[in-house]
Amino acid sequence: MIEIYNKDFINDFEDYLKIDKNYSANTLESYIRDIRFFLEYENKKIDDITKKDIDNYILHILPNYTETSVNRVIASIKSFYKYLSIYKGFINVAEDVESLKRKKALPKYLSIEEVNQLLDIKLESTFDYRNKAMLELLYATGLRASELINLDINNIDLKNMVVNVFGKGSKERIVPLSKLAVNYLDLYINKYRSLLFVKNKKPTDALFLNNHGERITRQGLYKMIGEIAKKQGINKEITPHVLRHSFATNMIECGADIRSVQEFLGHENVVTTEIYTHLANNFIKDNYNEYFNRSKKE
Repeated sequence: MIEIYNKDFINDFEDYLKIDKNYSANTLESYIRDIRFFLEYENKKIDDITKKDIDNYILHILPNYTETSVNRVIASIKSFYKYLSIYKGFINVAEDVESLKRKKALPKYLSIEEVNQLLDIKLESTFDYRNKAMLELLYATGLRASELINLDINNIDLKNMVVNVFGKGSKERIVPLSKLAVNYLDLYINKYRSLLFVKNKKPTDALFLNNHGERITRQGLYKMIGEIAKKQGINKEITPHVLRHSFATNMIECGADIRSVQEFLGHENVVTTEIYTHLANNFIKDNYNEYFNRSKKE
């Protein structure tokens, strides 16, 4: 009897997710499965369930579910009761149910020694010079992968040693360049870039070109960095974002002001940048323990 009573509400909710919210088949299946399991466990009419019942159910699944899965179940239940309160006149007993607080993982980054190892590539071919310019630019500026591949040649100002970047939300920022980055960009732009043009194809304004004479793709950039890391003997997964994190962390380790790093990275909120202070603090602690651990001497 309870199951029959609840069934109509579940069916209506499923139609709402499918038609009004236009959820994908997989998302829809997950939501409805979560709700069915929850109601089977409670074995009550929906309008008899309390917040305490929901909390007890979360405690019940906690030992056997991952943190991500528990939060998905909570999201499903909250969405279900929000729907019921708006369209069926129920009290939203799930409104104050809180998701598990996720531990914010510190981003992966390379030490300065590892960066030097990665960037110390042999320069023999046209692509070597292109790759060197890309790597030096990535590490010197902390650009996102999308920002790098979307650069046009006129975004680089070698004379004033800056790059004009269009970041998230088409927000423009001007980022300084290191002398090394300028040096290899100069070589690439003025000597090697034209060698990547393809005969009978109109040259593009894109800064970094692939073997088809076109703008390098995101996939091409990731593949290039992965291959170089492997060739250089670095047994870590290295992506453009790892270089971005490395740039920011190394800047703070060397004493840069967090607001400056925020400007470099194009973060709208300084809170986003503050994670790098945690990395730098770990670095400082490691050095403190290494060089000022008196217990080793006693």
